[in-house]
Amino acid sequence: MTTTISGVRDQAEAARDASRLLGRASTDARNAALEGIAALLVEREDAILAANERDLAAGREAGLDDYFLERLTLTPARIRGIAADTRHIASLPDPVGETIDARTLPNGLQISRRRVPLGVVACIYESRPNVTVDVATLCLKSGNASVLRGGKEAVHSNAALGDVLRDALEASELPAGCVQVVRDPDRAHIDELLRMHDVVDLMVPRGGGGLINYVRETATMPVVAHGEAVSHTYVDAEADLAMALDVVDNAKTRRYSICNALDTLLVHEAVAPELLRSLGERWAGTVTLLGDAGALDLLARLDVPALAVEPAGPDDWDREHLALRAGVRVVASMDEALAHIETHGSKHSEAIVTDSYESSMRFTAEVDAAVVYVNASTQFTDGAQFGLGAEIGISTQKMHARGPMGLVELTSYKWMVLGQGHVRPL
Repeated sequence: MTTTISGVRDQAEAARDASRLLGRASTDARNAALEGIAALLVEREDAILAANERDLAAGREAGLDDYFLERLTLTPARIRGIAADTRHIASLPDPVGETIDARTLPNGLQISRRRVPLGVVACIYESRPNVTVDVATLCLKSGNASVLRGGKEAVHSNAALGDVLRDALEASELPAGCVQVVRDPDRAHIDELLRMHDVVDLMVPRGGGGLINYVRETATMPVVAHGEAVSHTYVDAEADLAMALDVVDNAKTRRYSICNALDTLLVHEAVAPELLRSLGERWAGTVTLLGDAGALDLLARLDVPALAVEPAGPDDWDREHLALRAGVRVVASMDEALAHIETHGSKHSEAIVTDSYESSMRFTAEVDAAVVYVNASTQFTDGAQFGLGAEIGISTQKMHARGPMGLVELTSYKWMVLGQGHVRPL
């Protein structure tokens, strides 16, 4: 990436040219560049935080929602976390050049598949400035060039992080053009990028459902993404209720603004009175419960002081709340819970809390989602938490990647066929 490039197509073509060199760069050279990025992130922490504060001030003045501001916020701990994730990526095995499988055919031909970079990966994203570094570093390690177009709300933060990437790459052995940060937030650049199937090999949108749906409908190249994420936790009749309380609370309140936060709690009627009383006492004054008829009746009888309760509207079961609000439904069986998830789930992250092995195995077998949990919070759906270093996104598709996407998901493969003068018979 250089400051002399103008125009998004020029940047994308520069990324394509750099990708040819990057794909041949050694693992040591790519790892050294990642270490340089991590060090420079920490060194420039004050400048990054100052840029982020400009974005936050503008966001507050514009009246952005609290969840949006929370996603936009950088802190010293978050910057150091991004640096740590970058170092973790450097420590991971290099997928490029790996032989996936190999065999010899009866005719003596030796056939194998070898992992190769995709080429140029473009990412269009909103609000979260950490995506700038996450995508760039994952692409670097996997031998891919990247084109990054962040939202206008994070324009100063992304510019500061782009400066870090540029300066670290210019001090490395890698081609500086392999990371391109589009600094002009003009929305016209999105349409321009989406038409560049001749340059961009994969498009990854990250943001709200409107952006993701638009990219899916408009892009001329393959797209990997998820839409709005509606996540459920089902508390079974045989659940350890102390465990269930902690899991449900963490899934909702640890960070309510992330896509894998709990949106709907499904609780078996056999344990609903005890669990909802304990949960209501913990959430009183903080989380608003949106209940179905059964939950509303039970919560009224429990009469937990200061607990905010509202009737759930017909659209609330399909809503990604991104707020301290959660749907709650009392169900009579696992069949009813599974049917609810099948109807309203988004195939992102779903969880069951149970002490029953049979129930857990049935839940994991029947729920169609990218990530299915047993006795754990859905907030773990994250590339770093899964040992991937970071993630380029979370896919709810089934081709070619599903769940958090890391290094391996940023490669394709080519067939290698070795012969000794083999010719195919007539």
